[in-house]
Amino acid sequence: MPIKLENVGIAVRDLEATIAFFTDLGLTVLGRDTVSGEWADTAVGLDGNHAKIAVLQTPDGHGQLELFEYLHPDAIETSPTLPNEIGMHRVAFSVDDIDASLEIAAKHGCTPLRGVANYQDIYKLTYLRGPSGILVMLAQKVKKD
Repeated sequence: MPIKLENVGIAVRDLEATIAFFTDLGLTVLGRDTVSGEWADTAVGLDGNHAKIAVLQTPDGHGQLELFEYLHPDAIETSPTLPNEIGMHRVAFSVDDIDASLEIAAKHGCTPLRGVANYQDIYKLTYLRGPSGILVMLAQKVKKD
């Protein structure tokens, strides 16, 4: 049975701020909608489910994020995920210029958790805390094949 990853869904506190962050990094908005009704309740498993959503795509066309801001029921604030916690971990992106990407992230108040690491002179990479506490990994390949 073939399987294909469609997207990664992320509940966010502020849809507009999160869209701005990811589009500034280079993703594009494929579509936006407000969803509710019995089908949404059934699919998600929440009564009265009502949310604003946006689907963003990476420039290569292979990766998508579905962002959703709950209108009802109220969103539940949790502590931001730590890198060593079990469960949904992070979203990772390859970038051409990690320094330029970090400058963009900084404009949104997002900075590396600890700095930029060099992995065996192959990758420069970092984790940062994005909008709504989302862990975002940025990686720049420095060793050319």
